[in-house]
Amino acid sequence: MKTDIEIARETKMKDIGEIAENLGIKNYEKYGNYKAKISLDELDDSKKDSKLVLVTSINPTPFGEGKTTVNIGLSMALNKINQSAISILREPSLGPCFGIKGGAAGGGYSQVLPMEDINLHFTGDFHAITTSVNLVAAMLDNHIYQGNEKNIDTNKIVWKRCLDLNDRVLRDVVVALGKKTNGVVREDGFDITVATEMMAVFCLSNNLEDFREKVSKMIVAYDFEDNPVTVDDIGATGSVVVLMKDALKANLVQTTENTPAIIHGGPFANIAHGCNSIIATKTGLSLADYVVTEAGFGADLGAEKFNDIKCRLAGLEPDCTVIVATIRALKYHSGMKMDDIENENLDYLKTGFVNLQTHIENMKKYGKNLVVAINIFPSDTEKEIALLKELTEELGVRAIETRVFSDGGEGAIDLAKEVVELCKKDNDFSMLYPDELGIKEKIETIAREIYRASGVEFSNKASKEIEKIEKLGYSSYPVCIAKTQYSLTDDPKNLNPTESYKINISDIRLNAGAGFVVAITGNIMTMPGLPKKPAAFGIDIDKEGNIVGLS
Repeated sequence: MKTDIEIARETKMKDIGEIAENLGIKNYEKYGNYKAKISLDELDDSKKDSKLVLVTSINPTPFGEGKTTVNIGLSMALNKINQSAISILREPSLGPCFGIKGGAAGGGYSQVLPMEDINLHFTGDFHAITTSVNLVAAMLDNHIYQGNEKNIDTNKIVWKRCLDLNDRVLRDVVVALGKKTNGVVREDGFDITVATEMMAVFCLSNNLEDFREKVSKMIVAYDFEDNPVTVDDIGATGSVVVLMKDALKANLVQTTENTPAIIHGGPFANIAHGCNSIIATKTGLSLADYVVTEAGFGADLGAEKFNDIKCRLAGLEPDCTVIVATIRALKYHSGMKMDDIENENLDYLKTGFVNLQTHIENMKKYGKNLVVAINIFPSDTEKEIALLKELTEELGVRAIETRVFSDGGEGAIDLAKEVVELCKKDNDFSMLYPDELGIKEKIETIAREIYRASGVEFSNKASKEIEKIEKLGYSSYPVCIAKTQYSLTDDPKNLNPTESYKINISDIRLNAGAGFVVAITGNIMTMPGLPKKPAAFGIDIDKEGNIVGLS
């Protein structure tokens, strides 16, 4: 089979103006022939009958489970059965593109295009976010240097600089070394752009004015009396809004079958809230009958945060949830060696099925409309497929084979039909916890109900931060837990937990502008590092100007 990039180049794309006009979009700005920004004026909340479909997955493995690929394929399949559908995705970060994961534009015959642009600079949204974060940092340090009118305690600065690359040496740095005119010497650090509160605010804003209000509330530091100092207090709000005014417009592209797709925002789900923007989702709902969206990594992270944070803050409710699973990933979760994964083994599959079973049970706590998409690979055998269907359907959920990587939308026709039938029923959507629950109790609820932990251990630092946050009046905020994506536990090596375990909360951060509290487990890093052999080693451009090695 051809490579992703070969398939992408051979696809005949339509002019983005044609895609926009077919959707009824009147106000858009073209970025070349195949990308466009949709005006915020196109967002219309009056369309109430559109269906919101969430695509999530089991815990990821080194093989890749194909969640984005299934999302795209499902949107194309819905259009094939004469339903108006649109795919809503996150923008890829340059960190994993050049790191270990690669791009995030789907794969095979189920991609969003132009894939090179989407995976690289795209329309510049992430650069705008990065610049905005660093502008606030610069104005904060300048405020201190120019007399520190707000009496900021430099030991209580919580705002970090950022970069949209994996660069471990920037996690902890010292700034303003050298001359006195360089500023006040202090410890600082960098987050990856997708882990910043600015990204979260960007994705959780409903419009430009809502964005302005959220930006103004972001806390940058505390003064010597422990009072919060905000972006507004240092006079940075207006400049940030100006830098972000175009980025807030959702990006319109197309799939390999010319189905429309909106790609906007991209917080990681392991260290952030993992969902594309509210603006993108609501724009999609105003344009199509079916909106197929996704949340990052496994359902324990992305889907939980989609339901408990995004839906809570946006007033959204999914009509159906699709859980993507692969047979080889389930065998991996049972402890099967990677070199043996392609060999038929029903015992390993049955043991690894516990991972999928847990996610199914968890998603039933939010709504009853569930379906499992088995993302088929050539090594899957008939016996393995039959066993997986049997085990899933014993839980009262259908498991449907999908072959979108090789067959495009045609490979998800059965899945699309099931989604349509499920969306005809009331999903009985509910969230995991009420606003009134305390921060510790919210964390304990997620740990118990979603991660299946026996309890939570809070560090002294985390407990003190929770006490401080609740005194400031933010106890009603939902919780975003930063945790490894590879396991239900906070140990990335514990793929198939069989013994009792606890979740360890090492630190707490308040995202006052975004509207949630971040609980950091174990040694999770908000600035990743590159692996020994990063994907960057294989990326280049040939003599004809074609990018090679990007996936």
